Amino acid sequence: MPEWFSLHDKPAIEGFLRRNTDLHLYELGDLDEFFWPHTLWFADAKAPPFTAICLLYVGPSQPTLLALGEPAPLTALIRNISDLLPVWFYAHVTPGVEAAFEGAFQLEPHGEHLKMSLNYPTKLLGTETPRSVRLGPQDLPEVLQLYRESYPGNWFDPRMLETREYFGIREAGRLVSIAGIHVYSPTLRVAALGNITTAISHRKKGLATITTRELCLSLMQKVDHVGLNVAADNHAAIACYRKLGFEVVAPYREFNVHRLR
Repeated sequence: MPEWFSLHDKPAIEGFLRRNTDLHLYELGDLDEFFWPHTLWFADAKAPPFTAICLLYVGPSQPTLLALGEPAPLTALIRNISDLLPVWFYAHVTPGVEAAFEGAFQLEPHGEHLKMSLNYPTKLLGTETPRSVRLGPQDLPEVLQLYRESYPGNWFDPRMLETREYFGIREAGRLVSIAGIHVYSPTLRVAALGNITTAISHRKKGLATITTRELCLSLMQKVDHVGLNVAADNHAAIACYRKLGFEVVAPYREFNVHRLR
C-alpha cells in the first residue's frame, strides 16, 4: 500500500482545510480556479479522513511547499513524497516539520513568521480620510517600479492586479505606497494580504496603514476570512496589523530548500 496519495478532489481537500480556515487560508485560496492549475496536493490517505495534506504550488516562479498543521503526520508525509519534490523550492512549514528534509535536502532558513487573521474587523472603522486609489492592470509599470525600489525580491503575480484589490497612494503624481493581495477567492470566501510596502522616502507617515485599511474594507464586502503572513521580528508591521484588528493565528517557518543528491 502506498503511504501517500495525490489528491484531485476539491471538496475533500476543502473539508480538511476548513478544520482551521485561518491557518490554511492560502491553501484554500489556491483551490480557486485562478490558482488550481498550478497546484499539486498530497495526502496520507486516498479519501477522508486525512491526518495530513500538503500543497506544492508550481506557478511561474519558484515552487512553494505549504505544509502546515500537525507536525508528526506532516513530517511523515513529506518524507514519503521526498523523491517527488523539486530540486529547489521554497517551503512554509509548521515548526518541527523541517525535520522531514533531513538527509535529502539542505535548508536555508528565512526566519520565523506568523500567520495573522482579521478577527476584529470593527477596528477598520478609523477616522482617516481615504487617500488611496484602487489600482488595476493599467498601473502595472508604476507598481513594478515601486517594488523594485522599495520591496525587491517580493513575490508578486501581475495577474493579481486584475482583481482590482490593490490600493495605492500617490504623491506628486508618483505611487509611494501600496497594499495588495497574494490570494483572493470570492468563491472560497478567503483572501490573503501581501505586497504591502511604502517608498523609503515616505515611511513613518502611516501610509501603509491607510492603504491596508481600505483594502481590508473592500475585501470584507466579498470574503469572510482575511489573513496575512508576516516576519515574527517585523514588530512595526505586526503592531500596524493589530491596530487594524488582526491577531496571531500560528507561527511557521520559511526555508529555501535544495536537494543534496
